[in-house]
Amino acid sequence: MIEFGHGTHVGLRRTRNEDTYYADAALGLFLVADGMGGHQHGEVASALVRDAMVDLVTRGHSLFESVQGAGERLLVHTRQSIDVLPMGTTIAALRISGDSYEVAWVGDSRIYMWKQGLRQISHDHSLVQALVEAGQLDPAQASHHPQRNVLTQALGVTTSEQLHIGMARGRLEPGTGFLLCSDGLTDDVDDASIARMVARTDLAAQECVDQLLLSALDHGGDDNITALIVRLC
Repeated sequence: MIEFGHGTHVGLRRTRNEDTYYADAALGLFLVADGMGGHQHGEVASALVRDAMVDLVTRGHSLFESVQGAGERLLVHTRQSIDVLPMGTTIAALRISGDSYEVAWVGDSRIYMWKQGLRQISHDHSLVQALVEAGQLDPAQASHHPQRNVLTQALGVTTSEQLHIGMARGRLEPGTGFLLCSDGLTDDVDDASIARMVARTDLAAQECVDQLLLSALDHGGDDNITALIVRLC
């Protein structure tokens, strides 16, 4: 049995919400997308990729193929547009099938997993993460770096030939949980606080999501905030 909770908030500094998400236990598909671009391009990009992901997974494509296909559809849409402003989005997706799971991501929207503790299983496609991995930046400084939101990969911006889709998979056990979220949550709420919230088995998944969104707002709400919690009961 799958229990899930989901929510999004425009935040306290933005006029539009460019995040979107999807949650469907029957299809076993859960995702968060954080759009970017001028005018209304961010919400168009994230919505287009969300819809493409649902369509492709429903048609029987693998999670990897679906992310790849969604990126290609967005690139085609962008090339056909007369507007020169960029249009892109991150993606963080989870597919549950039987007793196994698969995750895929592009950009800095994150996927966490917890059993005995919280663990980030995605790796940010960002300039700051690249500096950390190269030993040029202390990980403790990464969350406060002025360029922490500069992406090295994004659907609709990165060409198909250069696109790197992060992937991980494994077996599921009862009590396993996942958190998918945009950087509007992780920029304002640290991992320790997130871990304390998602570990609260006395709260329903939806209550945990609501508390995470409130915590991000209490800490500034500088960006759109989206969170999706999935629990295996």
